[in-house]
Amino acid sequence: MITNISDGIGQAAHFLKLGQAVAIPTETVYGLAANIYNESAIRSIFELKQRPLNNPLIVHIHSFDQLNEIAVNIPEVAYQLARKFWPGPLTLILEKQQDISDLITANKPTVGIRMPNHPLTLELLKSLDFPLAAPSANPFKRISPTNPERVFEYFENKLSFILDGGECQSGIESTIVGFREGNPVIYRLGALAKEKIEEITGTIEIANTENKAPVAPGMLDKHYSPRTELIVTENIEQEVHKNRGRKIGLLSFHPLPSQENVVLQKFLTENSDLEEAAHNLYEYLQELDESNLDVIIAEFIQEKGLGDSINDRLKRASHK
Repeated sequence: MITNISDGIGQAAHFLKLGQAVAIPTETVYGLAANIYNESAIRSIFELKQRPLNNPLIVHIHSFDQLNEIAVNIPEVAYQLARKFWPGPLTLILEKQQDISDLITANKPTVGIRMPNHPLTLELLKSLDFPLAAPSANPFKRISPTNPERVFEYFENKLSFILDGGECQSGIESTIVGFREGNPVIYRLGALAKEKIEEITGTIEIANTENKAPVAPGMLDKHYSPRTELIVTENIEQEVHKNRGRKIGLLSFHPLPSQENVVLQKFLTENSDLEEAAHNLYEYLQELDESNLDVIIAEFIQEKGLGDSINDRLKRASHK
């Protein structure tokens, strides 16, 4: 199997209709997509990613009309959130229709649904007569890819096709909101800031860690990880001193003075732009991971807006 990388929507649709998995772009990260009604195709996603079957997938749709085909008993606040933020980086966890595969939902009664905000993928979805299930296009627990080249590096010729949509705009995964007794809960911090959601929901609970039976993707302690040891700290200079004698890479929110033993420094943003920092996070982690370092030292950033989501990714990436 030879991977074809292009922006050909017809080619992507061809392979999906054959029951194969295809990499697709979204505004968040690239995903591995397959027909939600083809269990063999869905199973191939888990096999490609080496992802455990207890970790559910997200269904991607292109119109509000499809929402009722996938979910039932939808709370009114879910409709409000969808009307406000779709297409966009918001996933809703809702009670599923009976014909949604237990493979997709990890045998749970709920299913994650979102409408991605990427023109190529929306056009692809409109060309199909089935929605797509798509987790991020990376091996389990590795860094999510934000461009087609990274997808190819991970899977090389194990994929039939990569739909080339260029660089992902947001750079981290969607925010996931579910409901407990009708009350909204954040199960994964992501590219939609908590504060924006709270404009509709009011103060919202965060319940984003579950290792045995996660309700949603991204809840495991260890995730989004480089192979190189990663340390996250509030005091980079102190941590650099502790690791003297090792080849160090730095990932910081803003430029820092040169440090002894630091081989490579990457600045997430030079003007305190949290959206820029989120956009750069995974690609910069990838570049540091490829630089033959002994350790990567990253800096926690301000706990507001997307800062919460970026810190969440760094904590999971550095978990032992």
